[in-house]
Amino acid sequence: MTEELRLRTLVIDSCRRMNALGINKGTSGNISVRHGDGFLISPTGIPYDKLEPGHVVQMGWDATYAGEVQPSSEWRFHRDILKARPDLNAVVHTHSTNATTVSILERDIPAVHYAIAGAGGDNIRCAPYEIFGSQALANVVIRALEGRRACLMAHHGVIAAHVSVERALALAVSVEEMATLYLNCLQTGIEPPILSAAQMADVLERFKTYGQQPQAVTEGLRQAS
Repeated sequence: MTEELRLRTLVIDSCRRMNALGINKGTSGNISVRHGDGFLISPTGIPYDKLEPGHVVQMGWDATYAGEVQPSSEWRFHRDILKARPDLNAVVHTHSTNATTVSILERDIPAVHYAIAGAGGDNIRCAPYEIFGSQALANVVIRALEGRRACLMAHHGVIAAHVSVERALALAVSVEEMATLYLNCLQTGIEPPILSAAQMADVLERFKTYGQQPQAVTEGLRQAS
């Protein structure tokens, strides 16, 4: 299997896994991964169970692509994130229920739990509302992701980005969990206490090596799969 075919298959498998995990419904989500002189991205409107490797669209940084299959309507923020952030190789977008609920409230998710550090900072910001698929949306997303690997989009959903599709998908699951905890706290009628900047700075330092195996172990697991 070539690297390109592996990545195309990974995009398809991860789209299906989003729905199996309950963080997305239908074809509302989309996934991209850096590849070659551009990126691969899931197509628009094709049911995930019908996807084939040839349906995944290769796009250039100039938004060009070959063939008749059209890319996700959200290709602009996928492109701009990957172009602006060399530390990120994959982007996952979902409409997970609780995180989207927080986005409708136009709230950031604050540090109600230390695991929010997985998104790269002491909160998960909510980008202002802009219409889906627009350059205006891509612009506000880039700002919301400064120093972060995840953000909400007001009245829309979630973006999670990481060094790989697998880790971006895991982060999207974590964002939904953080949103669920936050909403559960709000249902008590009390604004929850938030971890302090000093407490989160300590967590963020520890997260630099948290949950990481040596490179040899990680590579062995990847080859085994």
